[in-house]
Amino acid sequence: MKLILQSIRQTILWTIICGLAYPVVMTLVAQLAFPDKANGSLVMRDGKNHRLRPSRAQFTGSNYFWPRPSACTYGTGPTGLVAFRRSNLGPTSGALQTNVINNTAAFISGNNLPTNTLVPADMVFASASGLDPHISPEAARLQIARVRRGPRLSPDKVTALVDKFKEGSQWGFLGEPRVNVFLLNIALDEMDPKKPTPQSPPRHRRPP
Repeated sequence: MKLILQSIRQTILWTIICGLAYPVVMTLVAQLAFPDKANGSLVMRDGKNHRLRPSRAQFTGSNYFWPRPSACTYGTGPTGLVAFRRSNLGPTSGALQTNVINNTAAFISGNNLPTNTLVPADMVFASASGLDPHISPEAARLQIARVRRGPRLSPDKVTALVDKFKEGSQWGFLGEPRVNVFLLNIALDEMDPKKPTPQSPPRHRRPP
């Protein structure tokens, strides 16, 4: 009976500590230190939740900047396993070579670039998770001429917008400069009072 009572007390004690006290403390710390991230980094637009900020969207049409190719079709389900299975291809893989060739051709054709254009690697290789919202500044600049929306958004204005959403290396030394293509596309719609109707341009080929 003594052991049973000890077990019950231990269960109650650790339930309170780990099941109640710890979550409450962590929630309070998160809300005070970084409330935006703790609440899911939600992007509000027209008074409604648009999408999670870290997760990129599959923007279609010639009026938007295109994100990186996705091995999981930009889904937010079990992305890790799906992306790993579809994009874990070795350097000698024929499927990888085909993906690179097709993605390169689609990017050059879709942006009316010279056939000898050096396409940034992030636009021909899928990311590890398939949900990264960032592209390189070079990839964004190569799309400016296509994205321009007539007199409302001149190339200079679009270029300034790209520079606005350009982020430096994390903590000054981790990673490369990048552009959040999701927030950039939302800003394009907010600057252009006449929102375009998405069309269907040449798309990146989905890796097998």
